[in-house]
Amino acid sequence: MRTELTNCRVFDGISAQISAPQRVVVESNKIVSIGAAQTQTPVDQSIDLSSMTLMPGLIDAHFHCNSPSFDIPGLDRFTPSHLAQFARKHLEDMLQLGFTSVRDAGGADVGLVRAVEEGLIDGPRLLIAGKAISQTGGHGDFRVPGQEDYCGCAYKGALSVVVDGVDEMRRQVRDAFHHGAHHIKLFVSGGVLSPSDPIWMDQFHESEIAAAVEEAKTRGSYVMAHAHTANAAVRCVKNGVRSIEHGTMIDQQTADYVADHQAFVVPTLSVIAALKSEVSGLPEESRQKLEVVADKAFKAIEHCHNAGVQLGFGTDYFGHLHGQELMELTERAKAQSNLEVLKSATSVNAALIQKENALGVVQTGALADLIVIDGNPLDDISAMSDAKNIKLVMKDGRIVRNEIGRN
Repeated sequence: MRTELTNCRVFDGISAQISAPQRVVVESNKIVSIGAAQTQTPVDQSIDLSSMTLMPGLIDAHFHCNSPSFDIPGLDRFTPSHLAQFARKHLEDMLQLGFTSVRDAGGADVGLVRAVEEGLIDGPRLLIAGKAISQTGGHGDFRVPGQEDYCGCAYKGALSVVVDGVDEMRRQVRDAFHHGAHHIKLFVSGGVLSPSDPIWMDQFHESEIAAAVEEAKTRGSYVMAHAHTANAAVRCVKNGVRSIEHGTMIDQQTADYVADHQAFVVPTLSVIAALKSEVSGLPEESRQKLEVVADKAFKAIEHCHNAGVQLGFGTDYFGHLHGQELMELTERAKAQSNLEVLKSATSVNAALIQKENALGVVQTGALADLIVIDGNPLDDISAMSDAKNIKLVMKDGRIVRNEIGRN
């Protein structure tokens, strides 16, 4: 199949300006030419985009497939087949919103990856961590304090698993890759929704973090780490972690350290705003922790921007928030320029997930993951907050949504 997209103004995922009208040709699953001139090369289909904006498909670098509810301990009572049906819906909705790739941050397994690859789920390209890894009593240990251990065994829930010690860490990381993981997820600070760990709590010994990083490197991969505090971010980066998730309490000194080590930070702002609007539904300890991170999150992005940190893009949505992931774009635009936000969700995230020049860009030779926006998101990023303005979605050269010419 050879497809031409004509009269489109291109945001290539990198440049500060949108181009004059272009002709972009896709053959099979790749972009084969970009230019202003029309040629006589035959095509199978031609779509006139009438000066709408063509840009790379969006990448969500902090997504949760198995996430029908913010009641994380409650997810442990779901059967895997039931959770998989929620995952299917969440993935298919994400593709319709223009997210052509997502990086799962804990819970998704290789069965979902294969279902997407085989077309059983019409969703974005899916990269998984398997179950996120927590220490006993850490952010991923969702046993209620005082609750008896399950058969005296370490906790293993829907989203996460508990390990303690370097040897257990090595075994778990090796097992995750054996079962199809693309990367590894650790919890290295406290979190908002977990029942027993304060936000400021350091989690995992540095030797355990380093062991996970070392094992991931043997697979040509990397570690992403949940880390709210500045100290947690430093401990992660010091030991080779590639991707700091949330980073809500990073200060300027820490941002400088992260930048010097060329690590990434993936903020998740809109989920904080959403939880604050519904704070009455949270346990008291979670409300208090939410206030701590909400108070500092925007300032942390400013520190990272000043230091030149590579800022990725993630949503971290659960439950009823799914389907609203585009709101992260406008929330982030309160802290960064439209260009910086769009690059975070395209070319920066592509580099983060080790797909630089293949995803997140509109350039010859890149994979044909493309979306068309009715409007100019560089001038007005709110054009992307309404899914109705997403007129076309192409993943891997296949058109999966086409609203061109429809009101």
